[in-house]
Amino acid sequence: MHQIARAAAVSLGTVSHVINGTATVREPLRHRVLAAVKSLGYEPNELSRGLRLNRTNIIGVIIPDITNPFFPGVVRGIEDVAYKDSYRLVLCNTDNDPNKEALCLGQLKSFLPAGILLIPAPDSTISANISGPPVVCVDRRPDGWKGDIVTVANRDGAYKAARHLIEMGHRQIGVISGPSHLTNAVERVRGFRQALDDAGISIGPEYIQEAQFDRNSGYTSTIRLLQLLPRPTAIFATNDLMAMGALLAIRDAKLVCPKDVSVISFDGLDVTELTDPAMTTVYQPGYQLGYSAARLLLERIDGSDAPAKEIELETELRVRHSVARVNTRTRRR
Repeated sequence: MHQIARAAAVSLGTVSHVINGTATVREPLRHRVLAAVKSLGYEPNELSRGLRLNRTNIIGVIIPDITNPFFPGVVRGIEDVAYKDSYRLVLCNTDNDPNKEALCLGQLKSFLPAGILLIPAPDSTISANISGPPVVCVDRRPDGWKGDIVTVANRDGAYKAARHLIEMGHRQIGVISGPSHLTNAVERVRGFRQALDDAGISIGPEYIQEAQFDRNSGYTSTIRLLQLLPRPTAIFATNDLMAMGALLAIRDAKLVCPKDVSVISFDGLDVTELTDPAMTTVYQPGYQLGYSAARLLLERIDGSDAPAKEIELETELRVRHSVARVNTRTRRR
């Protein structure tokens, strides 16, 4: 900074005010400082600046599974908002481990982030780690969480999926749920069952298989469902990865989707247009989920003390080719 001050022929304090934005500087002086910064190739040390201001321009983003293709869209929505407002992201992956999540939270706080966006792990302890920078939860609600949160209409989306299967004549339906300690998984099963109840349809507990929101557990759960008598004429997988596992299991069982077993899913990943058959799925807006959460976080960073907000985004049923109308012969199997 001393070099910049000499090159611009200004005081060290003027340089500090321009770089750190701590006071208004007259335009001619500001332009001289900025020209000197550019000519000298100066890169500010954000951590040193953060120690002075007790806050950096970093936003921490904690996601549960970096290999799940749904989450990059969420992070992209966050990054677009952050970049526009001159914030930068630090990304952490918890592998759905609450202990790793707690470690990530502690480490992030040591970097003096402006705020944190968290997609909670199962059994998250975030409510016990509320002190520090503002936190917005995304996609899932941890137990006891009373702060800001942005989710999608999981129950309504699953209700739409069930209604579609019912309208196509399906009555013997299997469900592959996500982990029972994740709120979005629970809400999807509740919405689906509500639609069945409203239509006077009941399914036994063995027709609801709990899995792990991944393809392998979707495959295993489908194999179990296909062994039931009567065999389901349709399967609702509560995320697209499990639905892809279901398609593989149906194929390996020498059956055909949707002729023998229909499949409907939840997420709306781009890849579902490329599966064989193209997947009928409930689309949830991942990009908008991240975008809305980032906008809410920036409100808190800017000093908003409004009551905690709950934002719920709508879902959309996208009908393709993986669900067929059931026929009497299939239903009797």
